[in-house]
Amino acid sequence: MNIMADAAIVQNCYVVTDLEKACARMHAMFGIGPFVGGAETVLTEHRYRSKPAPPIRFRGVFAQSGDLNIELVEVLSTGPSAFHDMFERGQQGFHHTAVFCEDYELQRDAWVAAGFEVASEFTSHVAGRVCYIDTRNPLGHMVELYPPSADLRALYAQVRQMSARWDGRDLIVPR
Repeated sequence: MNIMADAAIVQNCYVVTDLEKACARMHAMFGIGPFVGGAETVLTEHRYRSKPAPPIRFRGVFAQSGDLNIELVEVLSTGPSAFHDMFERGQQGFHHTAVFCEDYELQRDAWVAAGFEVASEFTSHVAGRVCYIDTRNPLGHMVELYPPSADLRALYAQVRQMSARWDGRDLIVPR
């Protein structure tokens, strides 16, 4: 099965219980930083397993590790979502990989046609329409699909540049 032949994994995301502690731990373990972001974000027009659902509220940051973007997410909302499918409140761990799609809807529908369910789909103020495909069986995690968003690619470039110039002082910096 080859659903996304030319797609490159651009991000690994971890759900964390305390964003500041997780940034400090990732820096201590892997030397990465700075972590960009940290403000509360709301993902609107949320559909959970094809049904309308409350928005997802979270705090998140992006960092760079070589060519890979790292996202840390502290989920604040309690409603159903792809995040809560994997981690109950108070739990943390690896949640998803992310890929850019040249044709978001075509790629999303290809995953569904291959037997995978869209766990959560929502609108992000940076990327537009985004979804998590439930690939826990066979991968053990979700796959996030991005549309071809210039704003999101610019954010990734900003994080990469900030990482290259980082002086090691401020671990978490606002966007």
